[in-house]
Amino acid sequence: MQKEALKKFTDLLLEWNKIHNLTGAKTPVEVEKNIEDSIFPTTFIKKPSSILDVGTGAGFPGLILAIAYPEIPTVLCEPRKKRAMFLKYVAMELELSNVIVVKKRVEDYEAEAFGLISSRAVTDTKMLLALTGHLQDEKTEFLFYKGEKVFSELELVDQKLDYDIIEKNQRNYLYIKA
Repeated sequence: MQKEALKKFTDLLLEWNKIHNLTGAKTPVEVEKNIEDSIFPTTFIKKPSSILDVGTGAGFPGLILAIAYPEIPTVLCEPRKKRAMFLKYVAMELELSNVIVVKKRVEDYEAEAFGLISSRAVTDTKMLLALTGHLQDEKTEFLFYKGEKVFSELELVDQKLDYDIIEKNQRNYLYIKA
């Protein structure tokens, strides 16, 4: 099921991308690289109780995590209309009953604390932690998909964090544990 869902997601993304320019990934190979990038952390993170993905965009990583964890409630928080519409359409087409798409900025979204908050290419670590402060508790973990600036970003964070940085293909996966 997962393989079929990822193939259908790829097809839908490429189709929508021709008209709506949702992502820079224009070929199946480029989309597959983004899928691999999104799904790789499932090999080292603890299975979350719920997921909030901040700024999901074209579906990376939140929608891919929702496909990987079909039993985990997942909220995709995306403020841009065309991207939120795409995410809703894909969730419906793939029958992802665990997905809720919220067309809001994360700071305007109200909900209970999440088990995992993820984000890729939205803002720096300190700002992400601040923007999601009302959606986290002492059990919340974080998965931020970062580049080389992750180390300097961590120096600016005021609180003491228990984290791992896993590096793969010029990506730094910042996993902040509860």
